[in-house]
Amino acid sequence: MNIKILIGAGDKIMGFSLPFALAGIVLNVLYPVWFTMNTGVTGIIIGAIMLVLGIPFWLISVVQMIKHVPKNQLITQGPFRLVLHPIYTSVALLVIPGISLVLDTWLGFAIGAILYIVSRIFRIQEEKKLNVMFPGAYQDYRSKVFIPWL
Repeated sequence: MNIKILIGAGDKIMGFSLPFALAGIVLNVLYPVWFTMNTGVTGIIIGAIMLVLGIPFWLISVVQMIKHVPKNQLITQGPFRLVLHPIYTSVALLVIPGISLVLDTWLGFAIGAILYIVSRIFRIQEEKKLNVMFPGAYQDYRSKVFIPWL
């Protein structure tokens, strides 16, 4: 199995996002008062809900990728039925911000935003490859995704 097929643009996305995340985490550890949101129990509850939604969404997406991509099968069900890029979307918009709320720091929202923006930039390359690999079928799938712009 070619691991690059499974990674897609993930290596590029992480290459751009990781330096921001590491710098933010170091600054958060050194100067926690700069990052505290003081959301209390409400923040923890909302963060926990985001994690309860985001982690399974991400995990199901990863399992589908591992199962279908090596077989050159277009994934159109499960989280892929809801959004075009469920792995990037769930991590950027649910998991990282959810952790951020549980830990009472706004840093996760910044990291999630950077990750989401970078994933939107590099998704174009993935989508071009999918158009070539699945002519017609990929465009048909895109037209049926519940939230195609997310």
